[in-house]
Amino acid sequence: MNDNTIEISQVSRRFGKTVALDDVSLNVPQGIVMGLIGENGAGKTTLIKHVLGLLRAKTGGVRVFGLDPVRDPVGVLGRIGYLSEMRDLPEWMRIGELMRYSRPFFPSWDQAYAEELRETFELDSLQKIKTLSKGQRARTALLMALAHRPDLLLLDEPSTSLDPIVRRDILSAIIRTVADEGRTVLLSSHLVDEVERVADSVAIIHHGQMVLTDSVNKIKETHHRLTLRFDEPQAGTPQLPGALSCVGGPLEWTLLCNGQIDQLKDAARTLDAHIVEQSTPTLEDIFIAQVKNKAF
Repeated sequence: MNDNTIEISQVSRRFGKTVALDDVSLNVPQGIVMGLIGENGAGKTTLIKHVLGLLRAKTGGVRVFGLDPVRDPVGVLGRIGYLSEMRDLPEWMRIGELMRYSRPFFPSWDQAYAEELRETFELDSLQKIKTLSKGQRARTALLMALAHRPDLLLLDEPSTSLDPIVRRDILSAIIRTVADEGRTVLLSSHLVDEVERVADSVAIIHHGQMVLTDSVNKIKETHHRLTLRFDEPQAGTPQLPGALSCVGGPLEWTLLCNGQIDQLKDAARTLDAHIVEQSTPTLEDIFIAQVKNKAF
């Protein structure tokens, strides 16, 4: 029994001379929130389009619910809720009309839940979509993605146009509710602090390559910020195993390292350095350090 909702194996994709995905592999287990984080243009949306079957893998393979989304779109798309960054909605419809129009396409559509979401998002069913603010448009698109209680929720930069209160109180609550019901969420965002609040696991993508994939807890357990103090000025940057960044000098240096803390402490002692401060970096700190380290 395969418990992965999404399986991406060695997928590469080019657009002309641009490499959008470079030998990318990623498994997303059922019932978790997976955060896909990367800078704009890192390949996040291209990856999601492969999951939706909008792009065919040139190399490698993609399976969603064990199915090929290109060959079996009916078996896949009906079980996916998708929130696009573009918020493509029919301008001429009213919100209530859009809900009634969409309902027949999804056998699992839950009208009571849809109305509950509409009230939670403070949306008027009689309001025309063309008159909606950016925030209202985002809420409407999120409603449409959630109302049929999808087995897989794909959120591509979901916080675009959402004010901080909506992001915190609505989006996070919805994501956790979906995951707690045993369904799966793939959340793509360049807002790392947002992902850290709600994700169980994260995948860092940079220039089309997977840099790091693991649970949030494991990533934070294996990354450490250490401040070293030396009795004598150092001529160069102190070297610790797994160091991703280093600032300071000549007597005091702060390093962000990926590794086991006992080994890092042993390495610091061999340099005759005193560890004067030790802390756990944020996921955003780790993301920046990992991406900058890959640039060299």
